[in-house]
This record gives sequence, C-alpha cells and structure tokens, in this order.
Amino acid sequence: MSSEEELSSTITDWLFFSSWWLFLPFIMLLVVVAFVVAFVLLLYMISPLISPKPLKLNGAHVVVTGGSSGIGKSIAMECYRQGAFITLVARDESKLVQAKKEVEKCAINDKQCQEKLGPVDMLVNCAGTSFSGKFEEVEVERFRSMMEVNYLGSVYPTRAVITTMKERRMGRILFISSQAGQIGLFGYTAYSPSKFALRGLAESLQMEMKPYNIYVTVAYPPDTDTPGLAEENRTKPLETRLISETSGVTQPEQVAKIVVKDAVQGNFNSSVGPDGYMLSALTCGMSPVTSITEGLQQIVTMGLFRTIALFYLGSFDSIVRRCMIQREQAKAADKRE
Repeated sequence: MSSEEELSSTITDWLFFSSWWLFLPFIMLLVVVAFVVAFVLLLYMISPLISPKPLKLNGAHVVVTGGSSGIGKSIAMECYRQGAFITLVARDESKLVQAKKEVEKCAINDKQCQEKLGPVDMLVNCAGTSFSGKFEEVEVERFRSMMEVNYLGSVYPTRAVITTMKERRMGRILFISSQAGQIGLFGYTAYSPSKFALRGLAESLQMEMKPYNIYVTVAYPPDTDTPGLAEENRTKPLETRLISETSGVTQPEQVAKIVVKDAVQGNFNSSVGPDGYMLSALTCGMSPVTSITEGLQQIVTMGLFRTIALFYLGSFDSIVRRCMIQREQAKAADKRE
C-alpha cells in the first residue's frame, strides 16, 4: 500500500471515529428517553398492584358528621346514590330532620348507629366551622373553639369507630380540611391552624392503620357554596375576600363526587380543580401515596408548580399592600377633614 493510500485510510478512519463521537450525545439521549419511557410504563403497569382495593359503597355503612348541610349533606347524598346506608350526625336538629328527608335516610344517634346498621365502613369527618378576621381583632376564645370544633370534632368520632375497623381489617376515614389547611392566608389565623392540624392527624393515623387495611383521606376543598361560607363572608376582611375571589366558588355536589371517589379508592390526598391539584402537589411533603404514578407526578410537576405559586404569592402580597395603603390614605383624609 502506497503512502498516499495509507494516509487516505488513516483520514477515513479518523473521520469515522470523529463522526461517531459527534453522534454520541444524541445516542445517549435516545437511551435515556427510552429508559424513562420504559420506567413510566412499568410504573403504570405495577401501580394497580400496590393500590388499595376500592371500597364498595353499595350496602356499606357510612357515617357523616356535619351532615345536615353543605359539603357533609352532599357527601351523604352521593354515598346514598351509590347504595350506602347513611348515618347523619349534626348539632342542629331542625337541619338534621330536613337533611334526613333529602337523603331519604333516618338519622340515628351516634352511639346506636353501629348496633342498628352494623359496623361503620366509612367515616366522613365533615363537622366544622369557619371564621375569618384580622389576628389582633380575633378573640382568644375563637382560637380555642376553632380547634375544638374543627380538630377535636374529628378526633372523637374517629376514636369511636377505629377499634371496630381494626378488628374487621377494613375501613375508610375521611377528613374534610380546606385549601386554607394547605396555605396560610390573610384573615385565617384562627381557622387555618385547625385545618392544618387535620393533616398531621391524618398522616400519623394512616401510618398506624395501613397494616389493618384502613385508609385515610384528607380532602382540601376550595371555597364552596355552603351556609358556612355565607356566614363567614359576613366578617371576612377585604383582603381575604379579594384573595378568595381569585379562585371562585365551587358547588358542594362537585366537591362531594370528587372526595367520595378518592376516599373509596383509598387516596390520601383529595383535591378539587386545577388550583387544588397544584396545591396538593406542592404541599405533599412526606404525605403517603397509594400509587407510584401519583408520586411520580408530584416529582415531575414540583418545579413548575412552585414557579406558578410564586406568582400567586406575589399577587396576594400585592392585594394586602394595596388594601393597607388605601386604609392609610383614608385615615389621612379623615384627619385633614
């Protein structure tokens, strides 16, 4: 072989290897993409294997506290439509009688319900109250009553049914929190802590109950068109009202359909609407997951949702600042007069 041919062969080999290295990043990218796709498909395939078996509501005994109005009544009606036997628990007898007619089921005393309708298959802790006001203007007694009603009002019924559920190795516990139990907002210094507390209770309880096939769900509904919201609006500060208006008002029937479905499936988090989904993903922390796909979705969306949340927070801060300036300007105008 002549020197020219050897040189040509050497150059050809060099060009081949140089070209191969140019394509290496692309090849590696294809391998990574293929691996991710295969991993995601595997997750979808095995996810049903680790998810809890759905609870059949047909013939199940469902107890709903705070079931005389609002979300609680809508949940009772949704469960009843799916064939469940309903026990309503509420403080207002007249509202309870009316709710009984609407749900087409008689309300039974909480201590007697397991004897007459059998063990409780699903407990819905919906009893609660809301209040908004500026921190320094809220009476100290209000902070105590919020915790007693919204937090302890869910502890007591849960303790009443949990022993039997453990013996039967089945059951569902549903806590109705609020989006104000995921994010602290202006005006909710008394209300938000009582709803945040439910999250801590639910996480701890789920870890204790999971070996017994008992699953806990925490629902975070947005502002919902209920008598409770109407009552809250009477004292709601301007800042709170303006912030609340950014997400609108949801109907209780829509909330009921979503939270009942999540509770039946054994999902830990239950959110309503795009904002609710984003909040649940952002605040998931160390909360339990009942499917690998749910955990994967939280991982993938966390960065994007945090970016969006920063814009929301900036908007809320702007609302509070504008309201403060308007009040100061109004006070200055009054002094000049």
